[in-house]
Amino acid sequence: MSYAGDLEPALAWDRVAAGAILVDVRTAGEWAHIGVPDTSGLAAEPVFIQWSLASGEPNPAFVSELRKAVPADKELVVLCRSGARSIAAAEAATAAGYTAFNVLEGFEGVPDGYGDRVVNGWKNRKLPWK
Repeated sequence: MSYAGDLEPALAWDRVAAGAILVDVRTAGEWAHIGVPDTSGLAAEPVFIQWSLASGEPNPAFVSELRKAVPADKELVVLCRSGARSIAAAEAATAAGYTAFNVLEGFEGVPDGYGDRVVNGWKNRKLPWK
């Protein structure tokens, strides 16, 4: 593993409550149409940086955008839709000098037998979102 580790959503919330920065690496479309984590109760604002471009390729500006948004001494908790893109983003952040954790299950979690994302993830574990 080339990042700090994996956290279940509730443990990710606890890390953010303790001062880590939540970095949501989903697409702008996902943020707009599916929702975003609500960390306002922690007086902590998430950082939104797309890991993937519309083409599906990794965002070549990801690390530079991260460096502009978050000091390198801050611990990161990285979130995507299901916990896959966030692994790649956590690896890139770690290579750039950050301590980065991946959020298992992501924001929406894995699909059920019908393809609906109602099984697990940030939203389905009842963590705050809007």
